[in-house]
Amino acid sequence: MEKGIIVKVSGPLVIAGGMKDAKMYEVVRVSDEKLMGEIIELKNDEASIQVYEETTGIGPGDFVYRTGETMTVTLGPGLLTSVYDGIQRPLKLIEEVSGPYITRGINVPGLDYEKKWQFKAVKSKGEKIQAGDIIGEVQETTLILHKIMIPPSIKSGTIEDIKSGSFKIDDVVAVVKDDDGKKHEITMVQRWSIREPRRVQRKDVPRTPLVTGTRILDTLFPIAKGGAGCIPGPFGAGKTVTQQSLAKFCDAQVIVYIGCGERGNEMTDVLLEFPHLKDPNTGEPLMKRTILIANTSNMPVAAREASVYTGITIAEYYRDMGYNVALMADSTSRWAEALREMSGRLEEMPGEEGYPAYLGSKTAEFYERAGYVTCLGSDNRTGSITVIGAVSPPGGDLSEPVTQNTLRVTKVFWGLDAKLAYKRHFPAINWLSSYSLYADNISDYWRKEVAEDYEKIRTEVMGLLQQEASLEEIVRLVGMDALSPKERLVLETAKSIREDFLFQNAFDQEDAYTPLKKQYWILRCILAVYKEALTLVDKEGFLFENFKKLPVMEKVVKCKDIPKTDIEKYGDLEKEVIDKIQEFGKALL
Repeated sequence: MEKGIIVKVSGPLVIAGGMKDAKMYEVVRVSDEKLMGEIIELKNDEASIQVYEETTGIGPGDFVYRTGETMTVTLGPGLLTSVYDGIQRPLKLIEEVSGPYITRGINVPGLDYEKKWQFKAVKSKGEKIQAGDIIGEVQETTLILHKIMIPPSIKSGTIEDIKSGSFKIDDVVAVVKDDDGKKHEITMVQRWSIREPRRVQRKDVPRTPLVTGTRILDTLFPIAKGGAGCIPGPFGAGKTVTQQSLAKFCDAQVIVYIGCGERGNEMTDVLLEFPHLKDPNTGEPLMKRTILIANTSNMPVAAREASVYTGITIAEYYRDMGYNVALMADSTSRWAEALREMSGRLEEMPGEEGYPAYLGSKTAEFYERAGYVTCLGSDNRTGSITVIGAVSPPGGDLSEPVTQNTLRVTKVFWGLDAKLAYKRHFPAINWLSSYSLYADNISDYWRKEVAEDYEKIRTEVMGLLQQEASLEEIVRLVGMDALSPKERLVLETAKSIREDFLFQNAFDQEDAYTPLKKQYWILRCILAVYKEALTLVDKEGFLFENFKKLPVMEKVVKCKDIPKTDIEKYGDLEKEVIDKIQEFGKALL
């Protein structure tokens, strides 16, 4: 094993000489403790290495051992249900080896090489194959069928041997002879560089929404499967709860949740809660389709930078099987801070607010790995990765560099508002500043799967909320009495939309998840009140106080409590609303 000698140590940055033949992003082992590091800069024969562990006690004269490999993740059966640190070391296994604290230099495999899996071949001897083709299946959990694929490095060839049975992940399950006559032994495990996107046939336009069950997101600011979105907001506005709610209830088949530089207690909540959560679609434990990557704020800062790449590479692997994957990164601001710290130690020219000049390109590089794609392989299967990143701008300042660079490359902006959070309105997403650029893409889906007029109702609701904002300015200046009856009706309807539709309790079993059809019908009932009242407000004798006391109004306020299994009751409620308001109108004559 070739080695260099440390000449300087600056926190997580180690500079070593004698590294003339080293390559960028090569993994090295630092000192006799074998701390994992990665080369991030080369100058002459000196290499700058970011070390993913605490460097206390390491000094000039210690050796650096080269491995000749880039930073990779191990991909195969056993990833699901796992909890990893930022460089894919299973925390449970670390605890077994070193106790409750992560000892330096510990090196544990990302997957269990002793466990046997039942491999079922789906291809036969003599069949032609190409890169990405599925040759076998393993029932990884009761929810996910793991598909064993031909590695992208084998362009095409013929299966010389394949067998079903019980195997360890590194046992040979098939032999492939490529078109050049070279034989390749195929196992159930692959290794892939975290900084290189996995290859696909092509990227397609996303046209299906990621249904989250959160009403303000699904109806007003939807994200498509294969899309990229961001949730910026100040401390305490609900970023983490919103992301955890998305991870619990969204209709992706595989969830990758990255806790990147978050506080330990928040990550502890995730680690304690997720194993006990039930998948709303199947009733099975949610962990059976989830991978957690925990890299808390007290862990080495350099590992934060690696954690997001580790997560997205694992997500790409399941996407290549044909699954819809959702990746939550909480928070990308901490990742950017790790970039800033390493850039400062490398003495690079700082950009805005001290962040490196390449922050924008790094951010774009990460979010560009989202997408709805046609995977490698001859069966034209499709898969998607939806990336949702939380951003924690200091003081809630959305003009800071991380937020702005994220907004440039994402098409969904869910802006959290401290004022809404202080009013206890959750999710505290500001409906005036947030936006989604996917609404046009998924309009056909809404028409076919929900209702023909869903998009029209959504537009009406957003219009009423915009009108409310304008009218509130008038009310502040001259009072409610200056408003016409129609304007007062707009305010009352917008208040109903805010309180009875947009407000949602993430911790209430019934209210936490609302299907699209139920969302549609809640809004139809609220708008039925508005449209019927609009014909009456100019009539003599119409009084808002009497109108609001109608018994049917109480039913509209509570309509979100109607169980999702009784959708037909909404049609009855809408008819009752129309009838009762018309009766009220006749009494005015």
